[in-house]
Amino acid sequence: MEYKNRLYMVLYPNQSLIASQYDPEMFARHYTSGSSRHYSGKLIFAEVDADYRNDFFDIEKIMKELKPHDDGRPKATKFIASYRVLEHVELSSLGKLYLSTEEGHCIGIEKGGCKDHQEGFVRVYAEIAPMHMLVMSRLTPPEFGKRITDPSNNKSAPAQFFTQLDFNPAEFVKDFEKNPFIPSPVPSMHPSTIRDGFHEMMTHPDKKTKGMALDSSMDNISYRLIRNGFTFAAKGECLFYPIPGHSEIEAENFKFWRTM
Repeated sequence: MEYKNRLYMVLYPNQSLIASQYDPEMFARHYTSGSSRHYSGKLIFAEVDADYRNDFFDIEKIMKELKPHDDGRPKATKFIASYRVLEHVELSSLGKLYLSTEEGHCIGIEKGGCKDHQEGFVRVYAEIAPMHMLVMSRLTPPEFGKRITDPSNNKSAPAQFFTQLDFNPAEFVKDFEKNPFIPSPVPSMHPSTIRDGFHEMMTHPDKKTKGMALDSSMDNISYRLIRNGFTFAAKGECLFYPIPGHSEIEAENFKFWRTM
């Protein structure tokens, strides 16, 4: 039986470029539960054009070696690279972005243009790959993407994948100061950390970003807390993947919605 050879770029939990004969749904199930190298948690990956080539990777050699098992089963994974992957994959080569729950339920989302955003708000971003900090910022998502991929910035990478969390720090701090027992909207972060970071941003109007945590802890962040979608930034470019609304996800993939 003929199987389609595919390229996947894993963005979370690790960063890697993988050749596979599994379709995206099978790949997600294999990664989360079907492998002897057991992993428990979210999986985020993008399909890459199978014809994409870059001298940094030995894609051609691996793709030629990607063959079914002797018993006819498709080959699940053949690793091409696990270091400096994102910066060597052109954004134009990316197809759908796939989000998988811990149980292996998966949805694919199409790319769209970077939307316009209102200025004047303090936002919270979760960096995912290769850097993975939680950052509070005055910048819009496209501006934030340019900043963290600017070579002149000493806290930057050549390319970055990130998302914005869906809560308003200003409103949360106001509520927290009235009731210090309300839970944090970010499970891995104490409410006082959000308050202190926000107050520092307000005290220093010229401050564009404030690191909140060294690890964004994506496993602790529900997909329901994602605002708008996910963004790739590289070389001044911006590629945005809008996440569908909760009701749309529920209608199209109830199992994913239930565990997202």
